[in-house]
Amino acid sequence: MKLWDKGTEINALIEAFTIGRDTEMDYFLAEFDVIGSLAHIQMLESIGLLSAQELKVISKELREIYKIIKSGKFIIEAGSEDVHSQIELMLTRRLGDAGKKIHSGRSRNDQVLLDLKLFTRAEIKTVTGLVYDLFDLLMVQSERYEKALMPGYTHLQVAMPSSFGLWFGAYAESLTDDLLLLQTAYRIADQNPLGSAAGYGSSFPLNRQLTTDLLGFESMSYNVIYAQMGRGKVEKTVAFALASVAATLSRLAYDVCLFMSQNFNFVSLPDELTTGSSIMPHKKNPDVFELLRSHCNRIQSLPNQILLITNNLPSGYFRDLQLIKEIFVPSFAELRSCLSIACFAISNMKVNDKILDDTRYENIYSVEEVNRLVIQGVPFREAYRQVGESIRKNDFHPDKTINHTHAGSIGNLCLAQIRERMDGIIRRFNFQRVETAFNQLLSQDIQP
Repeated sequence: MKLWDKGTEINALIEAFTIGRDTEMDYFLAEFDVIGSLAHIQMLESIGLLSAQELKVISKELREIYKIIKSGKFIIEAGSEDVHSQIELMLTRRLGDAGKKIHSGRSRNDQVLLDLKLFTRAEIKTVTGLVYDLFDLLMVQSERYEKALMPGYTHLQVAMPSSFGLWFGAYAESLTDDLLLLQTAYRIADQNPLGSAAGYGSSFPLNRQLTTDLLGFESMSYNVIYAQMGRGKVEKTVAFALASVAATLSRLAYDVCLFMSQNFNFVSLPDELTTGSSIMPHKKNPDVFELLRSHCNRIQSLPNQILLITNNLPSGYFRDLQLIKEIFVPSFAELRSCLSIACFAISNMKVNDKILDDTRYENIYSVEEVNRLVIQGVPFREAYRQVGESIRKNDFHPDKTINHTHAGSIGNLCLAQIRERMDGIIRRFNFQRVETAFNQLLSQDIQP
């Protein structure tokens, strides 16, 4: 059953091409379609388009369908074009004419836009939790290895003393900015489009504030044309935030691949977390981090893909937008997998805390020596020249004492401040509002 069916049978080739992978993607949206419908029918009853009894029986059936979806037994039948058609078909089979009334004041345009926003909010919540898990691990590792020195590099040349505490902490703080961007994307997604219909509103006196409240949205997309223009824009904005998280992970993965090579020997993984070579028996390859890097690089391409789909579209709905689901919806699962595997691998990583004992790293202390001379009263340029000359003559024997005290340095990692920043970002998501709204929609007993 097609919601727009007027008795003309569509060509099978055209139908297959236009549906594409949409049915596959709709399974991800099914539970949210039910939740959106639960809110919509309460609104319809409030404006007199459903009776109290109809609201009660339809709500009960929608909750039964929700249970079927959560059990994994929900099927979009061959004759149904999408999840919206399937749910309406199931209601009509069970309730007759009452099931046919739920589409009043709605279009599939605002219905799928709502489903995508509800799905996106839920996925961002899950991703945020996994980002925080990785953040917490990196913070623990930063504190654990605060005193473990390592070389710092510029241009891939040995530069200045660093530490594993500083290195782990850098990626932890990077995740705070990633989540700040994700929080902004979440707030853009957290605007109710329901009631925009096909993009031009409805002659019914729809109570859009009621559905906004029932679905736990922070606000609504007020202008009905703009609500529809949000399709693609929301996904692109969220994709940029996901790409930011992926960029942090990709860079971390590259560091680990580099640091695991025998030329560096900074970190290692247990044998069971590495892979071997078919002809070189000594190999222990960091495949997990190489694949982590490539998965995250693919996620970073997502905003560009969405941009190229939406770049030259005017206002109003176009079928082009359907293709965004095929790349956007699965991206969350890919990023979740990357975050989980990164946590597992890093928690099993072993750090070499004796790196700077090797004499080949002695020149790394040159800036420390310059600074000591400056403190003794030698002008900086003269101190720089003196140390440079001793290095050139191979006569540099530095004092290896490190005394960095300013905020964010080796001796003052500011971990408490970084954690406070992250916790503040997490609180401002206000996930509890959505959870409370959904629980009420799925459990409240409506009396006729």
